[in-house]
Amino acid sequence: MTTLTFLGAAGTVTGSKYLLETGGRRLLVDCGLFQGLKELRERNWEPLPLDPKALDAVILTHAHIDHSGYLPRLVKDGFKRRVFCTPATADLCRIMLPDSGRLNEDDARDANRDGYTKHAPALPLFTENDAYEALTRLQPVGYERTMPLDGAASFSFADAGHLLGSSFVRLSLADRGREILFSGDLGRYGRPVLPDPSTVPSADVLVVESTYGDRTHERDDGGAKIAEIVSSTIAAGGKVIIPAFAVGRVEEVIYWLKRLEEERRIPVVPVYLDSPMAVDALRHYASHSRDLDPDVQSRRGEMGAFTTRRFTAVASPQQSKEIQTSPSPCVVVSASGMATGGRVLHHLKAALPRPRNTVLFVGYQAAGTRGRSLIEGAQTVKIHGQQVSVAARIERIDSMSAHADADEILRWLGGFSRPPETTYIVHGEPPARAALKARIERELGWRVHVPEHLERVVV
Repeated sequence: MTTLTFLGAAGTVTGSKYLLETGGRRLLVDCGLFQGLKELRERNWEPLPLDPKALDAVILTHAHIDHSGYLPRLVKDGFKRRVFCTPATADLCRIMLPDSGRLNEDDARDANRDGYTKHAPALPLFTENDAYEALTRLQPVGYERTMPLDGAASFSFADAGHLLGSSFVRLSLADRGREILFSGDLGRYGRPVLPDPSTVPSADVLVVESTYGDRTHERDDGGAKIAEIVSSTIAAGGKVIIPAFAVGRVEEVIYWLKRLEEERRIPVVPVYLDSPMAVDALRHYASHSRDLDPDVQSRRGEMGAFTTRRFTAVASPQQSKEIQTSPSPCVVVSASGMATGGRVLHHLKAALPRPRNTVLFVGYQAAGTRGRSLIEGAQTVKIHGQQVSVAARIERIDSMSAHADADEILRWLGGFSRPPETTYIVHGEPPARAALKARIERELGWRVHVPEHLERVVV
């Protein structure tokens, strides 16, 4: 009997973990952290319903923290086997996981220093050293290469078009001749930087994300909205603060700033990238340029496609502080994308009380995050234990999302030559999952199930 247990991303968009048990083997597809609401983040501290030492392998769809970020904790708790991923995913994990460990340590230290913790002392979920130990488990595997797993199964990766190195995982069960497909995060069609998601002709069982399953993205306006926001804010003497995911979103943001600058649709102003991780990620995008769209490919190792005329990679915390206190108009791109941590919080703390500034969100904002509060009109937000008033202009560009919307999900599903026996909808908030389920049933006539957290099904 082959079973699938939904250890995360069931009823929420974070914490992706799917346990497949087949032929006496236990395989974990994705190993993500829960983010957002406190009750979700607290799940990161709960022990998994299995001994990590009993896992035979982990397979990552991509490097985003909600798909890879629990790996250091898993290794800390005893996991000792290999973690399979694409080469670009391995490179991105090498910068993301240690950074996450440092942030965990910083948050625990700040909470202990400033007294905003109920624990004595507050401890990190995992440390930077735990993350480096986890990196030793990574085993890169290229796209479209079949990899056997101890005779119980084999798998291959196909390009998902969501992030550099992102993939669909196709698992073939050796004893039953069946194939299970995990979408990970599904990318979009006709977007810059990354290629379109690969077409997959068939699968017996499909596990598909639903982040935007209840909506469609605003139509691409050729950069008109970001051009207006940047131009009007700079003209008012303000700053544009763009919280952006350090890996994935930053690249498209800077692509658009460069393009608009070259087309003379925005003024040439200082553009600061204040995220060491994002700077490292840009280098990896340059080194893996063959995995990108032709319009941003450059000679290996060159970053020209991702730099404006007055581009500066912020080198130190002191330089970051100087930018925060400077009155000069500029654009600041900084992580994290949902304003849950990182250097962007310091920029928001300085910029939010002033009406001449603009905060521009360019990606999904999960429930319970500061980003979600701000786009929903919060008058104050809590940052580093202090209430910060919100007078700045708050804007959002939805078309820059790297997640397929409902129409694009249906377009991708339309590439199947036959329907899966069952399609499981995951990685979405309840309204999105319900809407996508209804639409797939209505338009495709497929059998669809929406699993709950920790639900176990026979596949």
